[in-house]
This record gives sequence, C-alpha cells and structure tokens, in this order.
Amino acid sequence: MPTVAISEIETQSRKALEAAGAAPWIAAHVAHATAMSEAHGNVICGLYYLESYCLQLRSGRVQGDVEPEVTRPRPGAVLCDAKLGFAQPAFARGLPTALDAARETGSCVFSVAHSHTCTSLGYFTEQIARAGFIAIGATNASAIVAPPGGNARVLGTNPMAFSVPAPEGGLALHFDSSTSATALGAVTMAKAAGHPIPEGWAVDADGAPTTDPEAALAGSLMSAAGYKGFGFGLMAEVLASVLTASAPSTAVKGLKLADGVPHDLGQTYLILDPSVFADGFSERMQALSDAVSAQEGARLPGSARAPMEAVDVPDALWETVQKLAAA
Repeated sequence: MPTVAISEIETQSRKALEAAGAAPWIAAHVAHATAMSEAHGNVICGLYYLESYCLQLRSGRVQGDVEPEVTRPRPGAVLCDAKLGFAQPAFARGLPTALDAARETGSCVFSVAHSHTCTSLGYFTEQIARAGFIAIGATNASAIVAPPGGNARVLGTNPMAFSVPAPEGGLALHFDSSTSATALGAVTMAKAAGHPIPEGWAVDADGAPTTDPEAALAGSLMSAAGYKGFGFGLMAEVLASVLTASAPSTAVKGLKLADGVPHDLGQTYLILDPSVFADGFSERMQALSDAVSAQEGARLPGSARAPMEAVDVPDALWETVQKLAAA
C-alpha cells in the first residue's frame, strides 16, 4: 500500500477530473476537497468518490463546465444555483457574498441549490469558521434511511455539520456527522471486505435489524439514536431540499451511479457573527473548552484537528486514480 502525499492526491485528482471534462477551475475545487478529506482521514469522502465523479462527468450526470449563479434575494440571504454542477465550486462562488452579508447583518442564510453531492459537509462549514463565523450546515442525499419502525427509504444520510471559530483563524469546535447511524459508504466497504456491520446500523428489506451488509444494502439504514436522529434528518431534508427547491432524497438515485438523472441536491448554511450579541465570545468558548478538557482524555470535537501530510492509499485505488489522471 503506497504512502502518498496529500499534494500528490490533489494533483492527480485534478488531472483526472480535467481529463473527464471538468473545467480547470472546477476541477481544482473538487480536487482540493477530495485531498482534504483524505488529509483528515475521511476516506469515504475522498478518493473513494473520484472514479464516480469522472464517470458522471463523461455521462453528463454532473456538469463540469457550468458557471454557478449567485443571487442575494434578501439582505441576509444568499443563494447559489449550481446548475447541476459540483457543489464545491458553487460554494466557492457564493461564499464571499454570504460572508459580506453576515458582516453587514450579523447573520446570513447561504444555500447552494441544484448541485452534485457535496460529499464532506464539514469541508464547507470549516471554511466559514476559519473566516471568523459560526457555521451550521445541512444537506441531503439519496434515500437510504427508513423511519423508525418502517422499512421504506425516505431520507438520505442527511449530514449536519457545525464549526466554531477560534482566535487567529483556527477551529474551537468542529463536527460533521450523518444523521443516520452510519454512512452508506461504511456499509459498502464492509461488504467489500466481507465483514459484518454492527447492530443498530441497518434493517433488512422486511424492516428487521441486520448485521449483514448485503441485507442492509437491500434494506435501509437506521437513524442515529432512533427518533432523535430521524428528527435531525428531517431538519436537514427541509433545509437542504424543501427550502432550496432542490430534489428530495426520495428522487435521488445512488450517488455513485455512473449515469442517470443528476443529483440536484441542496445545502444550507447558517452563518452567524459571534460578536453580534456580546463581546468576549472567544473567552466564553475557552471556558467551555476548559470545562471539557479538564477531564482526562476529553476535548471539544475538532479542536485539535490537523491535516496529515501523507496517507496510505490502497493499491487498487491508487492505480485507478493514476489511470484516470492519465486518460
């Protein structure tokens, strides 16, 4: 298994995306997100997706040369229409306007509509926090989660992310979590490895709990913490899909399918100026952090987050990446 520099992962990913038809600036944004997922150990959202990106570019399931359209319908609201292209460049186009709105009004609702899967939601909230703002993000995905007590898929994994700035551009707190018990990729990877999945992750086609990844893929994932997680999944669905007029989870086919109807997903970010109500935000966050870290082995999620400079990549996956880059 080769150890590959994150910079090389980004370079090869960019070349692969360009070879598949993405405009250079679009390929650069998607490649950077891919590399950052790998750098933080989020392998499900990294190179694991690259081949599907390239196949979907070639089939037209995702548009690789569109210019996102940014509008500001209200002083504290910014919308970027991705026009069925990638989420990363659409977010990049809209972010400066959204941050300006947050500075002017104290808060901003920033939505990206009609995009390809954003993959790692925390990649986006982290950027907002590093600009000095609190960020809450939500997105939806292809339906794979059944309601508690049911067996029909109605929600995606529908992650939510939360990032809080620290002084000098760091992160005081950061987490990114699916509202399902696990990510779908964890089940597909378990199936490929021939491993069972933990209890509580999924139900089979009849709604019975299962530890068989193949039965889980034929059935549905479960929500994290039962009704509580399902409620958060519904919240993400409303913010990502209903609010932005993007596709509901039930209308989105498998995210990695090579062709078919575009994802047409949405994301919504709530951007808050931490100084809008009172001074001393950083000091109060530090007090919260101290209360947690005073317990041995405990810390605020993401507060010690640091990217790796190189990671191990499975042989077959790296061979695929190199082939895509050389196409």
